Amino acid sequence: MFKDPVCGMLAKEEFRHEYKGQIFYFCSSLCRDEFQNSPERYLKQRELLSSSEEKEEREVAYFSMEIGIDSRIPTYSGGLGVLAGDTIKSCADLKVPMAAVTILYEKGYFNQKLDAQGNQQELSVEWNPKNFLTLLPHKVTVEIEKRTITIQAWQYNVSGIAGHSVPVIFLDTDLAENSEIDRGFNDYLYGGDERYRLAQEIILGIGGVRMLNALGYTGIKKYHMNEGHAALLTLELLNENKRQEEPIWDFEKVRELCVFTTHTPVPAGHDQFSHDLVRNVLGEFVPFDILRMLAGEEKLNLTLLALNLSKYINGVAKKHGEVSRTMFPGYSIESITNGVHSSTWTCESFKKLFDKYIPGWANDPFSLRYALSIPKEEIWQAHIAAKKELIDYLGKETNAGFDDKALTIGFARRAAVYKRADLVFSDLERLIHISNNIGKIQFVFSGKAHPQDWSGKEIIKKIFVSINQLKDKIKIIYLENYDMKLGKLLTPGVDLWLNTPQRPNEASGTSGMKAAHNGVPSLSVLDGWWIEGCIENVTGWSIGPKATDVGHDSKTDAEELYEKLEKVIVPMFYKERDKWIGIMQHSIAINASFFNTHRMVQQYVLNSYLY
Repeated sequence: MFKDPVCGMLAKEEFRHEYKGQIFYFCSSLCRDEFQNSPERYLKQRELLSSSEEKEEREVAYFSMEIGIDSRIPTYSGGLGVLAGDTIKSCADLKVPMAAVTILYEKGYFNQKLDAQGNQQELSVEWNPKNFLTLLPHKVTVEIEKRTITIQAWQYNVSGIAGHSVPVIFLDTDLAENSEIDRGFNDYLYGGDERYRLAQEIILGIGGVRMLNALGYTGIKKYHMNEGHAALLTLELLNENKRQEEPIWDFEKVRELCVFTTHTPVPAGHDQFSHDLVRNVLGEFVPFDILRMLAGEEKLNLTLLALNLSKYINGVAKKHGEVSRTMFPGYSIESITNGVHSSTWTCESFKKLFDKYIPGWANDPFSLRYALSIPKEEIWQAHIAAKKELIDYLGKETNAGFDDKALTIGFARRAAVYKRADLVFSDLERLIHISNNIGKIQFVFSGKAHPQDWSGKEIIKKIFVSINQLKDKIKIIYLENYDMKLGKLLTPGVDLWLNTPQRPNEASGTSGMKAAHNGVPSLSVLDGWWIEGCIENVTGWSIGPKATDVGHDSKTDAEELYEKLEKVIVPMFYKERDKWIGIMQHSIAINASFFNTHRMVQQYVLNSYLY
């Protein structure tokens, strides 16, 4: 339940008002109108109530290079940022005493434009932080290239179901006292060269710790690094906890403070910088012999730095934990499988259905196991409503002429080679045969390639080639500029979610979890979370061998994908509707009830925050 910010009483969902990107709920129209007349007064009042004493009670600081809270706040690129946002939302719901830190990106990640051949163009995002965030009066400084750079902070409060909130602190260097170069360090997420990236990571890690101290968050007991981008915070903590006598470096005390979650099973995905660059940009923040000991003799490896100065380390799925232990032998690396924020990613028609049959599900998603008792016809009608919303959107935006009765398959991920978005087009004649003779199929694709990932951009162009080759035979659309808003249409609106990564490169993946919350089953390679979530013909279908340490074979995987579509999935969708809805039920009851951030956060609290 939500609390009314005006009177403090329990609020009702029908009395709601959006202000600065946040939804506020009220007990009555009287309080809602009062808030609308003077919103800043009540926000200020709420900030005063949660000022010094409440800040001192915050025990967890969550650092992430990107955080996706709202599609209108473009401070995320994809899965990592959306996971961070979902984590924070669950912490707010579960009253975890957390504060989060990230960077404010004034030009966002990028807006994607695609031409008729699938060539990607990256455009700046236009948004005004003042419309969503509150500027704080506090400032701190960091040294970059021997220049003193001033950092200011903005705040966004993520409100939970019971009224508890988690403040998200956005760091910003766009200040008149900084040079033009330094003001640009928070222009783009993942923009610029290595120097630009290292400067951003100094701002996030070192500047972030200093800002928390300046804001009065003096009770922090755990610093959680969501990937290695924030690992320089460990050096700030080392300096903070220096002893007066030898040995002056209290490594163990810093380890007690730090939690590290690694997300990348590919060695090239871990940030590394030459020591010459580090010397020029960071300077001798700690003695270089200490830095080399902690973060690598050859290069500054931020993952290695985080590994060496964290007491609790985890991968983001059981298989990813195994892969990480192989990549970094000798380190104790656990696993906590990712999840998604259930209330955020469940569409309106299924929210109403769950409210009717499983009251309280939003803050107790484990209770979604009771979806098995929801009448099948009502599950199907909820899905039809979600599908209609997607089909209507496609008709309005693209005039693609999609058929609301046809089996609609969705694929929306970052465009990267290892994700193999083009695998389903390995044999176009086979695909045409399935659609013409077994049952009509149609596809919706979406996803951005990183601006510097030329191979990923080629994948998009290859899909456009296939779209043109299959024109008038199979309807396929590639939606540009995939973001949270579009994700909320796609994951519940398709009939089947497709995922085809090269194993074992998928750390976890969360899009299939979002689909499962809306009763949409997955057809996926057995990698990441799907190793744990797939019960064949119960929650969905697998592609490829169960022996997940076997490498990838695209030809074999494509053949099995077609076999499953032709022999099992398409016939079931058209001829065994009752059985299909049963799989939808089990997707919710088994997968949505477990693969959510409420369960995930509870594991973090028990295994690392209280550890």
